[in-house]
Amino acid sequence: MKLSLLALAAGVAHAASIPAYPRALPNAPDGYAPANVSCPATRPSIRSASSLSSNETEWLKIRRNETLQPMKDLLGRLNLTGFDATSYINKHSSNISNIPNIAVAVSGGGYRALTNGAGAIKAFDSRTSNSTNTGQLGGLLQSATYLAGLSGGGWLVGSVYVNNFTTISDLQASDQVWDFTTSILEGPPAKHLQILSTAEYWNELLKSVGSKKDAGFNTSLTDYWGRALSYQFINVTTDDGGPNYTWSSIALVDNFKRGQMPLPILVADGRGAGEIIVGSNSTVYEFNPWEFGSFDPTVYGFAPLEFLGSRFENGELSRSDSCVRGFDNAGFVMGTSSSLFNQFLLQINSTSLPSLLKSAFTDILEDLGQDNDDIAIYEPNPFYHPNAT
Repeated sequence: MKLSLLALAAGVAHAASIPAYPRALPNAPDGYAPANVSCPATRPSIRSASSLSSNETEWLKIRRNETLQPMKDLLGRLNLTGFDATSYINKHSSNISNIPNIAVAVSGGGYRALTNGAGAIKAFDSRTSNSTNTGQLGGLLQSATYLAGLSGGGWLVGSVYVNNFTTISDLQASDQVWDFTTSILEGPPAKHLQILSTAEYWNELLKSVGSKKDAGFNTSLTDYWGRALSYQFINVTTDDGGPNYTWSSIALVDNFKRGQMPLPILVADGRGAGEIIVGSNSTVYEFNPWEFGSFDPTVYGFAPLEFLGSRFENGELSRSDSCVRGFDNAGFVMGTSSSLFNQFLLQINSTSLPSLLKSAFTDILEDLGQDNDDIAIYEPNPFYHPNAT
């Protein structure tokens, strides 16, 4: 049974490279293709959504303590009338449940949402020059427990976290990412990549997605879209868009484990077989560094993100089945959160491609949309015959 996901969606000058901070890890076992691996001693399973995961619960204890000083600095600087923020936080620091729990969400809306959201995140980040002056909001990001995004907002969140919670200023200054001077259909500018033509760029996309198909997994337009997004959002020295970078690897980054950044969440909406419109009551899924799933009653469960692609049934893996890793490619997760079909079509007319190629692309994409191949395919469906505990 397939699980199909679709999310609702609504030039920067570059000069320098992003500093060489540690980042999300290229830990997929076989590039873009998911691969069979040995299961850990405690075999992964599907859990009920009746509570937060143990991973998140333990991490929150660390993160909430990390937010106390930034919150005191921010609220103290705002000088709220009749409220001594520093005294309040000091008084309740031993009972973290009495301290505000801040979450920041960035909306969908393609590149406009990304750039608009980036302006806000830049203003909220205490690492931005002058953001902690009187009346400014620098430190709100450091005070936040969660940072979530959908579609273009998800690209922003992904850009920041896959590049190890880098600053918006560094992303703007980079000559490796966030170069939107050419269309995603044409590929990145040749000035900083080994790919020299649109044909070679598409050949690289075809090879990556083909490797996933050859490994026995169904693919769709989302795979191509996600790989293309990776060239714009993942800063790697190999000039290949980071096909082996996974979303779950964020959980392995030391700064994240120490609670020194908010918890990133990407959001996607489910779309049933044969449906064209994503309804207002569609199932809402989330991707965090540990899990993929939903609190919606139709699913009410979470799967271990690292082992998506494994054949769960009744919430468990058969003893005869191996585990699968590498399905949660970072670009694929960002692509899942975007309105792929519409975004691809919208990009076509903004390109400098010959009209013949534009027409061919449009015909292909419209056929994909009619065949329901414009959505992300999560198969095997981890929530098939769920029996989560």
